[in-house]
Amino acid sequence: MIRRPRPSPRTARLRTADLHLGERLLAAVAAFAVAAVPTALLLVLIESHWAPLHRLDAGAAHRLHTTVRDHPAVLSALRTLSNGVWDPLTMRLLVAAAVGWLLWRRAWRLAVWAAATVAASGLIGWAVKAAVARARPALPDPVAHAPGFSFPSGHAMTAATCCTVLLLVFSPVLRPPWRWAARVAAGASVLGVGFTRVALGVHWASDVLGGWLLGLALVAATAWAFEGWRRETGRPVPPPLAEGLEPELAPDGPQRPEG
Repeated sequence: MIRRPRPSPRTARLRTADLHLGERLLAAVAAFAVAAVPTALLLVLIESHWAPLHRLDAGAAHRLHTTVRDHPAVLSALRTLSNGVWDPLTMRLLVAAAVGWLLWRRAWRLAVWAAATVAASGLIGWAVKAAVARARPALPDPVAHAPGFSFPSGHAMTAATCCTVLLLVFSPVLRPPWRWAARVAAGASVLGVGFTRVALGVHWASDVLGGWLLGLALVAATAWAFEGWRRETGRPVPPPLAEGLEPELAPDGPQRPEG
């Protein structure tokens, strides 16, 4: 009988931590329901037809739709941004490219985190839409159409999720000026997506707000799971918004422990 060498204590610890990372990611998706409490409260206000929120939705939809309808050049630009630059497929392809880069850098676990977070975002958004079944705005002389239900905005949720994931992945490799530029670009993209969806008359403002809240809550929950894995393996846990989730990716960062 051939005896296989026993794994070193360090390798065994990494394997245990990897198993716990998978468990934490599943737990994070479950705990996401708690992190999404603000979205649930927003949904309660929507379903109860709370007057201030109803006025906000109706007023924003009417004013923006009227402005866009009367300015063809603005309408064309918003369609290009919404259905091209900021389309959910474009956002997901950017994350897919980031996952490929992480695999090339042998950052396997961060690649799994990014892919799992974005995949969960799509599934959760679809499930909430089906459960809420909110009708889209019905405006006179519509300038755009979209299939399916309205709450939450899939564009807004995908933008919030993907832009935050990209920031947490690439922050370690960006110098401070470029890091700030990336944050501004990400923030502008998330806000811009919401604006275009309301201006095109395919979502209420509260749909966009719900999408933002759900997307950010999901990333926060899964990032917590990833940080738990780092603690268990004895790796430092830096401020994620400042240094990203894996500072070892930085050219001059700390060396990654083997394993």
